[in-house]
Amino acid sequence: MLDRLQSIVDRYDKLSELLCDPDVTSDTKKLREYSKEQSDLQEAYDAYNEYKSVSAQLADAKVMQNEKLDDEMREMVKMEIDELSEQAASLEEQLRLLMMPKDPNDDKNVIVEIRGAAGGDEAALFAGDLYRMYTRYADGQGWKTEILDASVNDLGGFKEIIFMITGKGAYSKLKFESGAHRVQRIPVTESGGRIHTSTSTVVVMPEAEDVEVVIHDADIRVDTFCSSGAGGQSVNTTKSAVRVTHVPTGIVATCQDGKSQNSNKESALRVLRTRISDKLREEEEAKYAGERKSKVGTGDRSERIRTYNFPQSRITDHRIGLTLHRLETVLNGDMAEIVSALTIAAQSDALDKGEQAM
Repeated sequence: MLDRLQSIVDRYDKLSELLCDPDVTSDTKKLREYSKEQSDLQEAYDAYNEYKSVSAQLADAKVMQNEKLDDEMREMVKMEIDELSEQAASLEEQLRLLMMPKDPNDDKNVIVEIRGAAGGDEAALFAGDLYRMYTRYADGQGWKTEILDASVNDLGGFKEIIFMITGKGAYSKLKFESGAHRVQRIPVTESGGRIHTSTSTVVVMPEAEDVEVVIHDADIRVDTFCSSGAGGQSVNTTKSAVRVTHVPTGIVATCQDGKSQNSNKESALRVLRTRISDKLREEEEAKYAGERKSKVGTGDRSERIRTYNFPQSRITDHRIGLTLHRLETVLNGDMAEIVSALTIAAQSDALDKGEQAM
């Protein structure tokens, strides 16, 4: 591992030289490429330099411990060794995580699909709550959101909503959100004050790029129709809504939220490309279905991953046993603690698998 880390340091230093080279600074493409590469190495570079510094201090302290010292000084050196040993161990763990193979999709934008499942209107309303949670979290991260398609029910909830989140690292932080989300509360439609349980499903997919999934014109069928609003009322007398069907796979994508047929077709193709990519990835992962499941679950859409209990202001992630009693703040976009806990659980599981394979 240390050899790999040293090669990262060497490459980082080389990139620093290249970024000062006039031939590079005058070449926008190279400048962008080298800057991104150095940015990707920054965390490992800083952590390894800190580790080397702490290790050197620890070695000096151990040498000092073998010298003739009075009791007070010996105790101080012992305390310093204990503190530095703890820092070194923590940095070693951090470096091991940084050396793990990175998910190639982590830096990608995501397309999120939320659907009301069991519970009728209440499920649709909860889908709207989840949409608000993710968009507010995205705002806090400095990401942009764009609705690609939506079907609204009479109460203002979403039977289905598909939207894109654009921003570096969006997939890395949201990829564990796929699954069934369960809500327990008194619905607005319940006159007797009884608590009901409803569910909405979430699918998070990394946006597929054109080079990853090539869609040939001969393989798609494009249908146009009038956009519609809540209750099926026609809100657009022109056929601007677009439905695109990928004939070989039968996968369909619809978009009606754009201002024109062309923009809707472009968005529908974006969703279609991502769904095809997601299907191919699922098929590939299915080959390894016999392997031990991750602590954060399989990401299967039918898997119940989280419960939102309104009477107790409680939110529980069942995959890692995390329970928080601040439901309202989480639904307002404060998801950092959940995202961090899920990421750490996934990293720990990956480390366990790596050690078992050795």
